[in-house]
Amino acid sequence: MHHLLPKETPAAIVLLLHGLGADGRDLIGLGEGWRPVLPRTAFFAPDAPEACDLAPFGFQWFSLRQWNMEAIEAGLKHARPLVDAMIDDLLKKYSLPPSKLVLGGFSQGCMLSLYAGLQRKEALAGILGYSGALFGFAQPPLRENAPAVARSAEQGANIQGAAEAKIMSRPPVFLSHGTQDEVVPFSASQLAAHTLQKENINVELHLIERLGHGIDPEGLDLGAKFLQRVLEKKKKKMSPLAP
Repeated sequence: MHHLLPKETPAAIVLLLHGLGADGRDLIGLGEGWRPVLPRTAFFAPDAPEACDLAPFGFQWFSLRQWNMEAIEAGLKHARPLVDAMIDDLLKKYSLPPSKLVLGGFSQGCMLSLYAGLQRKEALAGILGYSGALFGFAQPPLRENAPAVARSAEQGANIQGAAEAKIMSRPPVFLSHGTQDEVVPFSASQLAAHTLQKENINVELHLIERLGHGIDPEGLDLGAKFLQRVLEKKKKKMSPLAP
């Protein structure tokens, strides 16, 4: 597992899941940019267990060769125990509570982070998602003619029994998505945010103008602020009472 450890004993953990056809090295670099503002946070980015079947390189958390709701949800369900095991192992190793770990990811890694993170019995510190989508949970229909992932999510919401997952905890969620994303339309994150807000989950959604399927400096900066907020949870100092 690729990692960046602080000089001192870690006070918090960020676990990052890469996208389809990538590996942990693609995301561990995010930790380099966040370390200055999170000096006591450990960053981990594992390689997914399967070789990517849609590219001659990289890994996948599950196959996307069949692009339909049933296949995607089956893949998420299959991959979830591995993510749970990684979370449990890291928390045990560093003697930290779930409230000190953020689970995040990009694209397929974002989908898996939302799916696994929301089903944890004890709430994590937060879920950090870039350019992804929400699958497995009941969702309201979209009011627009959204393509690709978002349309699949809309259709799946109308299939009896399509969504089996249940929200077990409500950590704060960060979603960032480029408005020019040609792989996963930004409407997928809009739908995810709407669905989670209906479940009384605190969601912040950032749509990055002129950004495709990727993460830019603006998204990194917004992510850093979210991580600081949920991991450090600094209380505001009370002003002294006037005599």
